[in-house]
Amino acid sequence: MLESLKTFLLQECLLQENQKILLTVSGGIDSMVMLDLFSKLDYSFSIAHCNFKLRGGESDADCDFVKSQENRYQVEVNVKEFDTEVFAQENKISIQMAARQLRYEWFSELKNELGYDLIATAHNLDDKLETFFINLSRGTGIKGLTGIKAKSNDLIRPLLWAGRNDILDYANINDIPWREDSSNSSTKYLRNKLRHDIIPLFKELNPGFLKTMAENMAKLQEAADIYIHEINKKKLSLLEKRGPYYYISADSLCSEDHYRVILYEILQDFGFSTTIVDDIMVSLKNNESGKIFFSPDYRLVKDRDQLIIEEISDSARQRFYIDEGQEEINVPLMLTFESYPVSEFQIIPEATVAQLDYDKLEFPLILRRWEKGDYFRPLGMQGMKKLSDFFINSKLSIPEKEKLWILASGNQIVWIIGHRIDDRYKVTSEAEMVLRINYFE
Repeated sequence: MLESLKTFLLQECLLQENQKILLTVSGGIDSMVMLDLFSKLDYSFSIAHCNFKLRGGESDADCDFVKSQENRYQVEVNVKEFDTEVFAQENKISIQMAARQLRYEWFSELKNELGYDLIATAHNLDDKLETFFINLSRGTGIKGLTGIKAKSNDLIRPLLWAGRNDILDYANINDIPWREDSSNSSTKYLRNKLRHDIIPLFKELNPGFLKTMAENMAKLQEAADIYIHEINKKKLSLLEKRGPYYYISADSLCSEDHYRVILYEILQDFGFSTTIVDDIMVSLKNNESGKIFFSPDYRLVKDRDQLIIEEISDSARQRFYIDEGQEEINVPLMLTFESYPVSEFQIIPEATVAQLDYDKLEFPLILRRWEKGDYFRPLGMQGMKKLSDFFINSKLSIPEKEKLWILASGNQIVWIIGHRIDDRYKVTSEAEMVLRINYFE
């Protein structure tokens, strides 16, 4: 095992002389074998252990066990406890995703704090095979079928060559203790179901299945390397950056074979999902102009003969709050606020002035950009109208729509600033107080 590890580290260029490594040790058999192997190499390392507090006393016992390795291996052990369930609830993600995010963020922080060069995890060849099947079952491209990589930036996986049986044999021969995570036996998780139910069937059909799949994934990686190389060439020829914008010629794109795949590969760098790319493809085929598509950080406009990609500005994502009694704001635009009795009310026929029934407003008022699906009741109308339809009827250009700000009371729109107030907030004879807002362009 030790010689095989040295060969793998050399072949994959995972480590250089004098580099310091942070070993992530859970206490399970894989990480304990990794720890023992590294103790026999000439590298400086320390241990990082996460206690996610998910299995009560079992989690604490795992933590104590890893701490005890400090004396056995004469190595520093760093421990961090997390309230994983609370983090998952607050961020509306699964427990598994929460644990993954917490541990890798801490590993990175600890590496930098201690001045280490690399983080090592104990993923093995069976883990790589399970990842292959997980990606295959959920849908993936060729890159998803290559499994786990031996190195990703500052993260290395030095046991990726070893099967689970190899690791078990080494642990037994060298009397290495380890802790067994009881959750590993549960098949309610997809990875465990593959590990305990599905993959053993393949191994029963072909005793050399693990080796065969390792060779298959290596071939797929070679194919993926060629694919990525060609895709990068297409990106260079099709994607043009001018100032803050990226341009893709619709004609040049559509003249390419398999242009949907090329477009997806270009747009995934900007965070666009497969579903959104499919919608963009429909827009291209129908030659629709002016349609806008969004990813979390970018927007894409289908112009007449090109696709234009732009990063969404911070102000476009921000919301600004206006408290009751506040007299003015200067960011992101200038507004002044004045309240007075309805007896002093006079109609001011200016689009830059809004006069509203004060008592119908819910503070703090919200200043934000318009969003897809927004509705309001334009002054003088009875029914509700989509903002997108209002913009079309008002003959607003795309740049004009993008510059608009919306004033909202709770979930209801009060004023499309500089254009129209909502009829529900107009001043009537039943009003007692008026809030006048002046917009300075």
